[in-house]
Amino acid sequence: MDIKDKVALITGTRRIGGVVAVELARRGAHVALGYNRSREEAEEAAAQVRSLGRKALVIRADVSSAADVKSFAQQVISELGRVDVLVNMASIYRSKPLSETTEQDWDSNLNVNLKSAFLCAQAVVPSMKANGGGRIINFADWIAASGRPRYKGFVPYYVSKAGVVGLTESLALELAADQILVNAIAPGPILAPPDLTAEEDQEVRKATPLGRWGGEMEIAKAVVSLIETDFITGECIRVDGGRHVR
Repeated sequence: MDIKDKVALITGTRRIGGVVAVELARRGAHVALGYNRSREEAEEAAAQVRSLGRKALVIRADVSSAADVKSFAQQVISELGRVDVLVNMASIYRSKPLSETTEQDWDSNLNVNLKSAFLCAQAVVPSMKANGGGRIINFADWIAASGRPRYKGFVPYYVSKAGVVGLTESLALELAADQILVNAIAPGPILAPPDLTAEEDQEVRKATPLGRWGGEMEIAKAVVSLIETDFITGECIRVDGGRHVR
């Protein structure tokens, strides 16, 4: 798919999402940015998109709510005319021992990390079908993509991201006849958390065969690649610096 003049809807525009939005705009896409709490960062990304001569929308939505997602998609289609690309980046990542994990913890992980991707896909597929095809890119995790957990304290998170892989494969089969390609990206060490200690940073680097953090542009490159491909669907691409082979 040629990205130029297509409309991309991105959820979860904090940090990496904004970089992805700007990179798509550089290639000629118009962009709708969905956010829940990070309005300032979404507006900053939108301003960069507009500076490149592309249209940008910033819309607040709880993507775990079917009503919010439906309204979000309808507004994008109304103002930008269509949706060609959906990038489901909305996610939460929290660690908690199993003994302290609550029903709310379970529900929030499953709702934001998995349910939202399903709801958003369902909302934009009619527009994609009407325009002859599209691309859906979900976000899993390098550990879930590797098929086994490696760290304790992430039960709901791991289950939700493993579910994203399954959702990606199911949607790819369901939508292939409509030329809607569905893939997932499974990030590894991309950006160091702001509260990471120097010792923890070194541990991550040592555990990564390439010996470094990837940076936001590695995710943007992967997104662009999965939009431009016309024959890859149902895949989960690990962008992890080789973590899964160690």
